[in-house]
Amino acid sequence: MTKDMKHWYSSWFDTPFYHILYKDRDDKEAQSFMDALTYYLNISQNSTILDLACGKGRHSLYLNSIGYDVTGLDLSKQSISEAKQKENGRLCFDVHDMSKPYFKQFDTVFNLFTSFGYFDNEQDNLRTIKAIKANLSSNGLAVIDFLNVCYVASNLVKQETKIVDGISFDIKREINNGYIQKHISFFVDNNHYEFTEKVRALTLKDFKTYFKEAGLKLKQTFGDYHLNAFDTATSERLILIFGV
Repeated sequence: MTKDMKHWYSSWFDTPFYHILYKDRDDKEAQSFMDALTYYLNISQNSTILDLACGKGRHSLYLNSIGYDVTGLDLSKQSISEAKQKENGRLCFDVHDMSKPYFKQFDTVFNLFTSFGYFDNEQDNLRTIKAIKANLSSNGLAVIDFLNVCYVASNLVKQETKIVDGISFDIKREINNGYIQKHISFFVDNNHYEFTEKVRALTLKDFKTYFKEAGLKLKQTFGDYHLNAFDTATSERLILIFGV
């Protein structure tokens, strides 16, 4: 079964296999990152946070558990349906396309775990940046947690096999036509599945261009989840803090 590449994210993210493949994500690392970010940004307990492209809400849930009013948005109906089971008075989830402004504003907007650059249309990436701006309250700040393309290119594992819950995922990676692509194939119950994750290979320069066109200012960059300085050659992540 091969999914249409045009909107790979809306099909792949809504399958149970996506969540099986990535079930071993490091929640401790994610929570430590949230602690570091909220401390650095000095986010007060009465602040509102938007978790944009939240998936099943692992960051949202933790942020809420440490006292914040959090809204999680994602295009995946399945992920949001599961996340909604954990809603409370200061935690809610909704299905939403992140390239369009939401109906309310927030003190802080988080876009985490390389949840940007999926679109085939370059203008949709800029629209997403503009939507983030529209979602920010006055003096609000936003954070994009993206990969560092230069580091990825230098450390690319071109092929590997991961066995998770009895499923053998064959994974091939390449950088092609301005995208970092991960081709994933596997068999379940004698059915063959193929998916491709595709993220635009955006650099710091590209993001600066987006921010300028959207009327936003880059405030700070970091290179990892411990908020160490960004280095083009050695940093695994590109973490951008920006605002009006």
